[in-house]
Amino acid sequence: MIPGIKGSLLAAVSLALVGCAASDGKPQTASAQPAAEKSAKFNKDPYPSTYRPYAGRPTAVRGVTIFDGEGGRIDNGVVLFADGKVEAVGGGDTAIPAGYDVVDGSGKFVTPGIIDIHSHLGDYPSPGVEAHSDGNEATSPTTPEVWSEHSVWPQDPGFSRALANGGVTSLLVLPGSANLMGGRSVTLKNVPSRTVQGMKFPGAPYGLKMACGENPKRVYGGKGRAPSTRMGNFAVNRATWQKAAAYKKKMDEGKAVDRDLAMETLAGVLAGEILIHNHCYRADEMALVIDMSKEFGYKVSTFHHAVESYKIADLLAKEGICSAMWADWWGFKMEAYDSVNENVPLVHNAGACAIVHSDDANQIQRLNQEAAKALKAGRRMGINVSDEVAWTWLSHNPAKALGIGDRTGSLKAGKMADVVLWNGNPFSAYTRPEKVWIDGALMFDAMDPKRRPVSDFELGQPGEGDVK
Repeated sequence: MIPGIKGSLLAAVSLALVGCAASDGKPQTASAQPAAEKSAKFNKDPYPSTYRPYAGRPTAVRGVTIFDGEGGRIDNGVVLFADGKVEAVGGGDTAIPAGYDVVDGSGKFVTPGIIDIHSHLGDYPSPGVEAHSDGNEATSPTTPEVWSEHSVWPQDPGFSRALANGGVTSLLVLPGSANLMGGRSVTLKNVPSRTVQGMKFPGAPYGLKMACGENPKRVYGGKGRAPSTRMGNFAVNRATWQKAAAYKKKMDEGKAVDRDLAMETLAGVLAGEILIHNHCYRADEMALVIDMSKEFGYKVSTFHHAVESYKIADLLAKEGICSAMWADWWGFKMEAYDSVNENVPLVHNAGACAIVHSDDANQIQRLNQEAAKALKAGRRMGINVSDEVAWTWLSHNPAKALGIGDRTGSLKAGKMADVVLWNGNPFSAYTRPEKVWIDGALMFDAMDPKRRPVSDFELGQPGEGDVK
């Protein structure tokens, strides 16, 4: 040790010992300290985002049909973006500043990038082998202490497929649904990165994945432990929330607590800092979950899968809860049986928040087509939602449900330039993304093989880059 540093350390120790003594010479106990000083202050962001946008160029897309993501449409329009942000969206007479790269969008469509609110990319990556099965910590019915980002493999080839084939620019990666409380979810930008921190959407709130119904009672009932019934599901949930409320109360009062990673997550939910994403199929269970959330003072952001949301769409609208739904997946288990193809438009028509999600590494590549199927089903029964309004199911609504609607999800000045140019109407089965920009950087160009991202894992392998 360097002598000067040793002397400084000894002096610091001496000062600390003096500081621990009371004025009467008696040592002070920990309980004699003010409550605020002995209450632990835990780092709420120990794995911070290191995301930095890729370099972009000032760009204008002109002569294009625009769906702005919030229900607006402009024909023969112009979209301008620079420095990672949307600068202007307007008609054909919108002035294009000098120095902008100009893309001719004649006969094509521009939309905000698709946001998939339910994905397991990275946690269940390709190739789908047992060694890659990292989405369910199925060792306890409540595991709020686990974080999905700690399983995300950034080299999952599914990320580039979602970008190039699906126009997906952001996504929520969740734990699976084996557990009542499966752990934290993470919102990612769909960009190549060496680390998951390099993909994390800056400032996006964490989520907590919950699940009701068949999965938890099957997984744990099969192990001869609770829960094995739906009433057991709720009993375990309520007991856990009760414990979390007591933990949060101690922290709010400045009392000392031992750090508990599970309770820390649940206290964050109760404080409104972490959003609830609840896997739930049946309408009656969703209604019970809503009452449970009121019992313990938290808010459900979104019910996921939600095949019976159409039965309680008015309740969901009243409570301000979104439903993330499939167009036509049903019948694969009992709680998924009573679905209708009109679920999405029925929820939308009731004034509730409707979202189309994937929960699948293949379907994330065709969410535009999934929304088109729901749109067609609604029109068949007389719910005439326009194409531009239906796009809210893919961008603006999921952005709001993720707590990032002020930054992305629509083509508005000042928002992130997460933009897709489609080579035709995006609700056509024949249409594909032609170009995809994320924060104004061109991340995919169907016309330029050099702009087709390939993960390091894929290099040199058959099917590298999935060049269709």
